[in-house]
Formats: sequence, C-alpha cells, structure tokens
Amino acid sequence: MLKVFSKQEGQKGFTLIELMIVIAIIGILAAIAIPQFIQYRKRGYVSTLNSDCKNAYTASVAFVVDHPSASSITLAQLQSAGYSSSAGVTTSPGSLDGNSGTITCTGGTGWGVSAATVTVTSGQMSLTASTIQ
Repeated sequence: MLKVFSKQEGQKGFTLIELMIVIAIIGILAAIAIPQFIQYRKRGYVSTLNSDCKNAYTASVAFVVDHPSASSITLAQLQSAGYSSSAGVTTSPGSLDGNSGTITCTGGTGWGVSAATVTVTSGQMSLTASTIQ
C-alpha cells in the first residue's frame, strides 16, 4: 500500500490527490474571505460618507463665521472654506445657511451604502448616518 504513494526513481512532481487537496483548501479559504472583504469595503464606504458629511458641516460653519450675511451656501463656497470631498463622494448642500439646512453626501455607484445627511436646525447639527444597504 505504501509503495503506491512512494515516488519511483526519476519521477518528480505532485500527485493528483495532493493537487486536489490544495485546490480544495484554497476554495474554502476564498469562500470565507471574499464575503468578509466585501463587508469591510462597505464599512469603509460608510465611514467615508459619514466623515465627509461632518467635514462639510464644519466647513459650512467656518464659512458662516467668515461671511455672517450669507443666506445660502453652495458647494463652491464650502470648498473655499476648506472642504474637499473624498474620491467618489458627491456632496449636495441643500438650502443651507448658518442656522438651518441640509448637506447630503452620496457615494459612488456600486458602493452599496445609503447616503449620509447632516441636518442643521437652529444651529444644532444632527447626522443621519450612512448604513449598509
């Protein structure tokens, strides 16, 4: 029986069984790792959207401090106040002024996460955080 598994003189390489076992192990590892990797990426996208919304709000406050008479804040004005969005993030300030309004940050296509929204009411910020869809 053991002679079946022993290599004869001059033979090199792996047996078919050894190769099949390695392929099976790689398949099992891939089946576990790929779904986890996708979840890690989505959690990263959620963090990106949430932090971008908070950064946009901070820039809006900085803009209002510098321009107290501003009645509406645009994306260009947010950028002039120091805000820069992350790659793939679309930021939309909606009727935002110093005391009230909304800022919505939306991820790129295929991110699989909801948009993050900052709502400002009477100068108080509340974040509707992005979540995995």
